[in-house]
Amino acid sequence: MAGKLNGKRVAVLATDGFEQVELTTPVEALKAEGATVEVVSLKAGEIQGFKHHDKADKTRVDQTLDEASTRNYDALVLPGGVINPDALRLEPLAIAFIADIHAAGKPIGAICHGPWTLINAGALDGRRVTSWPSLEADLRNAGADWVDEEVVVDQGLVTSRKPDDLPAFCAKLIEEIAEGAHRPEPA
Repeated sequence: MAGKLNGKRVAVLATDGFEQVELTTPVEALKAEGATVEVVSLKAGEIQGFKHHDKADKTRVDQTLDEASTRNYDALVLPGGVINPDALRLEPLAIAFIADIHAAGKPIGAICHGPWTLINAGALDGRRVTSWPSLEADLRNAGADWVDEEVVVDQGLVTSRKPDDLPAFCAKLIEEIAEGAHRPEPA
């Protein structure tokens, strides 16, 4: 059966401390539409998921950041969880990976605390976004127009607030990936 995303490759950038459902639900939705989805992380093996403050399941890593090339992916997903994006934003390879995807105009989906890493990648100035409410000031200080909405799409950047928003987030993410690249407007 042909899906909207046949032939598309999507990277999910995560490390220990990701919110499990914010990784697994988009992965399942993207695969159901025919995409090849790979979990990219700082280390090989497995990374630890969380359900809020409690440990959940581990997820297998497909590529490490030092092995992965942004040229091989059509889009990027940034799951939340407080620990995950906070750790990623301190890793130069992770920030370079996100910045390269952004500069290429490829779709990016970031949910909950996931948009935190976009600050360090310089991907938010002038962009309309949403997130978990505690990130509002950080995102506004990075130049974003923060709004409290279920899902926001701005030139291929898809953001949502929390796990309850996952159905809308996944639907919009699939749409954006199916449409392809969105070149950011020059600053």
